[in-house]
Amino acid sequence: MPNPSPGLKPTATSDARPGPFAGRVAIVTGSESGIGRETARLLCAQGAAVVLNGRNAERLEHTRRTLAEAGFAVASCVADVTDYAACEQLVKTTVEAFGRLDILVTNASISQRAYFADMQPEVFKQVLDSNVYGSVFPLKAALPQLLKSRGSVTFISSISALNGMPSGSAYCAGKAAVANLAHTLRLELAGTGVHFGVVHIGFTQNDPEKRVLAADGQPVPIAHRPPRWQKSQAEVAAIILEHIRRRRQRTVISALGQLIVLVHTYFPRLGDWVVRTTMRRMRHFYE
Repeated sequence: MPNPSPGLKPTATSDARPGPFAGRVAIVTGSESGIGRETARLLCAQGAAVVLNGRNAERLEHTRRTLAEAGFAVASCVADVTDYAACEQLVKTTVEAFGRLDILVTNASISQRAYFADMQPEVFKQVLDSNVYGSVFPLKAALPQLLKSRGSVTFISSISALNGMPSGSAYCAGKAAVANLAHTLRLELAGTGVHFGVVHIGFTQNDPEKRVLAADGQPVPIAHRPPRWQKSQAEVAAIILEHIRRRRQRTVISALGQLIVLVHTYFPRLGDWVVRTTMRRMRHFYE
């Protein structure tokens, strides 16, 4: 990470907890639970002050209290990141609490478990909005602060954005959109010193209560994933932090993700054949 800009004051925790992110301030959206929570925890452990975010006030406060009791510098803001005014309040909370903003991780999103033909239009829109505007609006609100600090933006995408995934049309479309957004921003804002990166996450262990949307918008458990294919939330969080620290443009998590990139790039017909075959033989993987 670059040194703080002269016009920005370091946080009060700069010298209290040494680490590669000492003196930095981060927002992690969707950090009341799951990967976002573990990313926030690890940022704190490596010296950052972190503002937590989520829509469930009770769960968010539980996470904030747990991290604060561990001695970490944290604040929280209940905000729906598909609401631009709420994102402005999120950034305002951050600056009031810690005086600056250096790192934005747009992690909040909604997933699905439904085929396109069956989805109600408003459900498709809800999933797409959470993945696109749920990244665009926090960034738009935070950009002036990030320009001052020459900070870092990391969009959390998915390996399913690399080649599509049956029963995930809106989710895949949204995750692919933020990857292209990052590329566009690198071109438009070249020379500003702001880092724009994307992390494509693979299969990850989830909190037991995690739900995705069915075709009618009802919350349902996530589709089956073989445990041997899954990384822990802590492992994923560690990769995200390494991505931020090295200011990488793209990180693809897991051997499966790397294989998808290889097959999609050089053998796209083979990749489609494999997916169609698994749809016939492993329907529980999608449905």
